[in-house]
Amino acid sequence: MKVALIDYGSGNLRSAAKAIQRAADENTIALDLKVTAKTEDVIAADAIVLPGVGAFADCYRGLSSLDGMIAALNDQVIAKAKPFLGICVGMQLMATVGREHGEHKGLGWIDGAVELLRPSDATLKIPHMGWNQLKLCQPQHPVLAGINAGDHAYFVHSYHMVPEKRDVVLAEADYGGPVLAAIGRDNMVGTQFHPEKSQATGLRLLANFLRWRP
Repeated sequence: MKVALIDYGSGNLRSAAKAIQRAADENTIALDLKVTAKTEDVIAADAIVLPGVGAFADCYRGLSSLDGMIAALNDQVIAKAKPFLGICVGMQLMATVGREHGEHKGLGWIDGAVELLRPSDATLKIPHMGWNQLKLCQPQHPVLAGINAGDHAYFVHSYHMVPEKRDVVLAEADYGGPVLAAIGRDNMVGTQFHPEKSQATGLRLLANFLRWRP
C-alpha cells in the first residue's frame, strides 16, 4: 500500500512516519510510505496523510507554497475519494475557515470553523496539553475499531474545529466542555490528538486507517 505523508514544513514528520510504519509492521500491512512534497507522489498514493503543527494560517500558507499541491489534494481526496487522514492542524485545515490571528481560508472539505478553546473551567490552561479520555460519538466507524470509550489520547492545541453538523463528529474529549477529538466524512478522517504520541490508541487508529477502504 502506497501512503503519501505530506511534507510542507509544518508537522512532526519523523515521529508520524515512524508511528505509521510501526502500525503497519505490527499488523503485517505491506507499506510503501513516502514522506513527500511532490504532487506526483500524492497522485500515485493509495492513501494520504496530512500532519500539521503550529498556526492555522502558517500551515495553509506552507501547503499553498507547494506548487499544485492543493489542487492535487482536491482532486485525489474529493474527486477520486482516496482515504485521507489529517492530524492536528492537518485536520483543522479541512475546515472552511480558521480564526487563529484573524480569519483564514481552509480547504473547505468540512463545513465549520477552527475556534479558540474556551473552557468553562477558568483553572484549565490553554493550550490543552497532555492525555485526555476519548468519548466515542460514532464507535462503529472503521477507523475507531478496537478503540473504546475512555481510552486515552495525547493532545496539544489551543484551537479546535467546530463543525456545522454533528454527524461528522467521530469522537470528543472533555476540557471544560466538549472538544472535537476526531472527525470524519466519506473517505476523510482527522484527529485533533496526535496518533503518533498516543501509544496503543494511536497505533490502533493508524492501523485501522491503513486497512480502511471507504
